[in-house]
Amino acid sequence: IATNTRVSTSLNAVTTAQIKELREATGAGMMDCKKVLNEFDGDVAAAAEELRKKGLATADKKASRVAAEGKIAMAQVGGRSVLVEVNCETDFVAKDDSFSKFADSAALAAASNDSDDIEALMASDVGGSSLEDVRTGLVSKIGENIQVRRISSRGSDETTTGAYIHMNRIGVLVEIEGGTSEICTDVAMHVAAMNPLYATRDDVPAEDIEKEREILTAQVADSGKPAEIITKMVEGRLNKFLAENCLVDQTYVKTNDRTVQKLLEENGAKMIGFTRIMVGEGIEKKEDDFAAEVASMAAGNV
Repeated sequence: IATNTRVSTSLNAVTTAQIKELREATGAGMMDCKKVLNEFDGDVAAAAEELRKKGLATADKKASRVAAEGKIAMAQVGGRSVLVEVNCETDFVAKDDSFSKFADSAALAAASNDSDDIEALMASDVGGSSLEDVRTGLVSKIGENIQVRRISSRGSDETTTGAYIHMNRIGVLVEIEGGTSEICTDVAMHVAAMNPLYATRDDVPAEDIEKEREILTAQVADSGKPAEIITKMVEGRLNKFLAENCLVDQTYVKTNDRTVQKLLEENGAKMIGFTRIMVGEGIEKKEDDFAAEVASMAAGNV
């Protein structure tokens, strides 16, 4: 057996749900996904990395299709801009006017507080009642579980911020030195559309660069080319990876004629950072359904 081949020791068969999750995450073929999942005992994250090393993954997509619904609301007080995610159980309630007004009031209260702490936010006064009491009343009225999940904020009196909310589901804050809030909003729209991993190359952790270099090296290791050529190939592809995933290096999506960095320079601004959040991302609700599916398969119901 080759030294770089991992043999599975698992006694349990890989499930169709794991194969589906890996396919959604990588775009690789079903049989390739099944094979590598067997090698890694059903570890989807490790399998995805192995597929990338083999050049079988077509994209770095997150397979976090979650069932949670809700709204991203935004508010600004002084130099501080805030996004608040408020969750509910169904898309129907997410479009309800009273739910939407509650989310907006939560965002305004969060912007008025000098804190990203949820507990402090829920104790805030909103029209003579605490935000928590308002939430409880709304739960009773609507009949669904409603939660204020998280707060994300940026900005100070010394910086410039702006925000963009897409379809109430994706929220972006951008913070810059100099410039205007309108430029921040333009860049925030770009972030919403392109979803960069980092703001600038200086923000890329060293471990991320080394991991990507390792994956790229594995992809060309069997090319038969001299070591110095392989090194140049890897560094070239690494530079391309950084250009595609760092915000300031990306081509500005609104005009497609300059980079975001050039846009900022033309408007006397310098990138500080951005925050991008999406309704329901990272919530474990789907895993409950997956567990039920596994239990059903184990019981022979499928």
